[in-house]
Amino acid sequence: MVKRILKGIVVSDKSDKTIVVEVSRRFVHPKYKKVMTTYKKYHAHDEKNKSKTGDVVSIIESKPISKLKRWIVVGGDK
Repeated sequence: MVKRILKGIVVSDKSDKTIVVEVSRRFVHPKYKKVMTTYKKYHAHDEKNKSKTGDVVSIIESKPISKLKRWIVVGGDK
């Protein structure tokens, strides 16, 4: 099974061992041909509480960890 890897910006690090990552996706609208950007938020598991708000991180799919968490932080880019 291929696991998806997404890259996004940390928007919240208030919970213990959990961060919220906002991932943006750009696409061309099929009818109006305008480039659009959509945003989606993912809760990710951050075992060592390393990531802070504003950091760019990579997250990978995993088995469910809690009610909302299905992603794990694999790397951070400064």
